Amino acid sequence: MTFSERFSAYARLTRLDKPIGILLLLWPTLWGLWLAADGMPDPMILVIFVLGTILMRSAGCAINDFADRKIDPHVSRTRNRPLATGIISSREALLVAAGLSLCAFLLILPLNLLTILLSVPALLLAISYPFTKRFFAMPQAYLGIAFSFGIPMAFAAQTGTVPPLAWLLVLANLFWVIAYDTEYALVDLADDLKIGIKTSAITFGRFDVAGILLCHITFLSILTYAGILLQRGIWFYGALLVALGLVIVQYTMIRNREPARCFQAFLHNNRVGAVIFAGILLDTLI
Repeated sequence: MTFSERFSAYARLTRLDKPIGILLLLWPTLWGLWLAADGMPDPMILVIFVLGTILMRSAGCAINDFADRKIDPHVSRTRNRPLATGIISSREALLVAAGLSLCAFLLILPLNLLTILLSVPALLLAISYPFTKRFFAMPQAYLGIAFSFGIPMAFAAQTGTVPPLAWLLVLANLFWVIAYDTEYALVDLADDLKIGIKTSAITFGRFDVAGILLCHITFLSILTYAGILLQRGIWFYGALLVALGLVIVQYTMIRNREPARCFQAFLHNNRVGAVIFAGILLDTLI
């Protein structure tokens, strides 16, 4: 392969061509940073967390494709991934994941010890998640914990502590991740049933759409409670109300379980995360 072809293959391995995962991982981290700082966080911390999010999400994708290298060729959506087609070897994927993880670790070394210590379970969760689809009936819940660890790390970096509020936000984000990743799982439902891997879409069964809606409502309810504890203002609650409207739109998209519409609903969650961040930002500025 030429250099440009190999670069393109690595970009597809780490999903740099599909930034939705970065955004869904970044929004709750930004929520945590802004709430921990009660306004604009330390600029250096902000840059470190944005770059770290990109690096760790990319590393997680490489590990995911390594774990699924024998599954992806049998799934229509993933059969053209670089590892599934043999363009990139398993060894290369592991080296990419290790290199990106090392860069992310070096990035946080200027931060305090608590943040560095929290990065260890965050890394272990990111590495182990792809393998949970073999035995855990709700791997989306495991992913929810992994995708939420930026929140306590943000509080630790900004304040030196991880208060109960941070874990309340983790719980809220956990339900959000289960909701949107179940929408994602509905896209591959037919293939996953044939292969025999486990997802929340399979576990929920005929209550899949209801389960997604319930998780979304729980997510927004916990954020509302967090807002009450923090004595947030109208911009925060207005954003949650807009987010509720977006969730209702998603319900109309997934209720017939059409794979293409379910995928669009999954992508739609970027708007939910952005709206909530906008509410937090405006509430601390105005």
